[in-house]
Amino acid sequence: MAAVAVLVIVALVAGGWFYLSKQDEKASFDLSIAVRTLDTPLRAAGSTPQPDSPSFGSVKERAEAAQKQFQAIVDKYPHTRTADMARYFLGVTAEDGSDHATAEKNFKAVASTGNKELASVAKLALASLYVTTNRNKEAIAIYQELINQPTASVSKVTAQLQLAELYQANNQPIDAKRLYEQVKKDNPSGGDAAQIATQKLAELK
Repeated sequence: MAAVAVLVIVALVAGGWFYLSKQDEKASFDLSIAVRTLDTPLRAAGSTPQPDSPSFGSVKERAEAAQKQFQAIVDKYPHTRTADMARYFLGVTAEDGSDHATAEKNFKAVASTGNKELASVAKLALASLYVTTNRNKEAIAIYQELINQPTASVSKVTAQLQLAELYQANNQPIDAKRLYEQVKKDNPSGGDAAQIATQKLAELK
């Protein structure tokens, strides 16, 4: 009986995995269409749309069209990883439209998922949103978290430079200098990060 029960559980798990895999495959296809919508060119002011050449009359119109597609993915495939990516893009398009509350809600939702790579990207976007809305204390906390727990998507140096720029813009030159010097120390062979840090340190003198 125990062996039969194990076989039943394995079959259920395998069936669930297959179903989610197929759902994610369909969701990924829809996501590619929605992302292409964001890349659709804008028409010149006063020009008429051409049926054989997709275009939008404004950034807002394009963002609203993409938002509907991203939301449809979230609604139709809520338990897929692709839905998490769609939520991230919902945050991006909301922020582009200055809808900070909706952007924050979506970025937070993605940041709390089990996908640490996508979550770290959402946290970086959330920190940027907090900077834009003058919530520097919350932004600093996220940058510190990303520095202490870097991922392949958001490296330690990326978070360090973002935080240093915030300090610099917020008239905290000592804190900014400390971070820029740390970036140079951690990248002794040079590279883009070290060059940026060197340039920023020169600005602080």
